[in-house]
Amino acid sequence: MRLIFMGTPDFAVPALATLIGSQHQVVAVYTQPPRPAGRGQQVQKPPVMLLAEKHGLEVRTPISLKDPAEQAAFTALNADAAVVAAYGMLLPQPILDAPRFGCVNIHPSLLPRWRGAAPIQRALLAGDAETGVCIMQMDAGLDTGAVLMRGSFAMPPDATTGRLFPVLADMGAKLLMMTLDRIAEGTVIKTPQPAEGVTYAKKLTREDYPLNWHHTARMLDFQVRGLHPSPLATMIFGDTILKIHAARAEHIAHDQPPGTVLDNKLLIACKEGALRILALQKPGGKALAAADFLRGFPIPEGTQLITHH
Repeated sequence: MRLIFMGTPDFAVPALATLIGSQHQVVAVYTQPPRPAGRGQQVQKPPVMLLAEKHGLEVRTPISLKDPAEQAAFTALNADAAVVAAYGMLLPQPILDAPRFGCVNIHPSLLPRWRGAAPIQRALLAGDAETGVCIMQMDAGLDTGAVLMRGSFAMPPDATTGRLFPVLADMGAKLLMMTLDRIAEGTVIKTPQPAEGVTYAKKLTREDYPLNWHHTARMLDFQVRGLHPSPLATMIFGDTILKIHAARAEHIAHDQPPGTVLDNKLLIACKEGALRILALQKPGGKALAAADFLRGFPIPEGTQLITHH
């Protein structure tokens, strides 16, 4: 099939790489334009652009797809389908309608749960028991289209966003190829999403970072893993905001107020149970194991930590 690929970050790279190595023809790649990134704010090409250029594919970086001229250029590619993976831009109806079989999206959640911008993180933050990928026929709504294929697995007990991203990206690439085969054969089954069970994975904001000791240790464990490796959960000690890289919920009974440090190794009382901080970082410093961190920055037993920054 003649395919247009639309994607931007690392998550989209396995799908494009798989398509490049397949019998399908990628006639153009749409991606977000290069932008300043990192500490030096150097202009960087997104991962999908780098891969596309390496293989000599035509790359397009429109600022918007609402312009009729852009829509005409897209339609002129005469594609059988467009594949969308974390592209980062809404597709107007003329774009959705242009390819013969429409646009299909690789979405890393078990729809209709976690429609929207941050499905991997939100699944972890909520403590979901399973996760996975859906290949979805796109329509005008936000991740509301019919599901064409679905894959799922039990959430690993040590899962972090950083560990889940490549696993879900690879699963998405495999499911995509199976879906395209079925579309080409005319055997694809479109399963409408159920009306019940809809949740929205809104973008992460600064309000998601602070650990609230009035929550259960289990929920804070989910929070630390969902925000790793970026932007990271935070806790406050004195007037210093510390970033938390790893923690573990310990299901112990205690009679201390939430936020009380229960030992000299950073075990902190929660509403239920306690959270053991395993690795953390102070501003301008590097991430350290808790034992190493505490040698230079002691947080003694009995300290009362506050929740809000």
